Amino acid sequence: MGLGRLMGGGRRRALTGLGALLLGALAVVAAMAAGRADLLSTFFMPPPFVRFLLGIAAAIVGIVLLLRSTDHMGSRDDPRELVRAVRVAFLAVGAFAAAAGWLLGSPVPIVAALVIAGVDVVETSFLLLVTAARDAPRSAADTDAPPDSGRG
Repeated sequence: MGLGRLMGGGRRRALTGLGALLLGALAVVAAMAAGRADLLSTFFMPPPFVRFLLGIAAAIVGIVLLLRSTDHMGSRDDPRELVRAVRVAFLAVGAFAAAAGWLLGSPVPIVAALVIAGVDVVETSFLLLVTAARDAPRSAADTDAPPDSGRG
């Protein structure tokens, strides 16, 4: 694998991580705005039938995310993959909180779900960006070295 190909993959991974970081920050800002004003009342308190459908959908999403997370936790050895699995588990917690809010008819769990998801995505994205930046020079040196370069 050439250095150019490695750097292209690292750049794409960094941009994806930055995008996730920005989306997480946006979720936290949306939760703050919802707590300060009645801007999102239509989203938080729709008609009862719509709330029921949103609650069921959020619960199903939470179950799918939790199953996906447990699958990734059991089969990965790379720490970055485990961080991603934990991220998905916390997103499942956020989905369950949103489901509870919609099914109970209370906006508080929905705002909590936004905070849970936003903070989790921000912190895991930051952690993944730091580990990717730290591992990039070492992996570039490892892939460009000949197979037998006097190590043994």
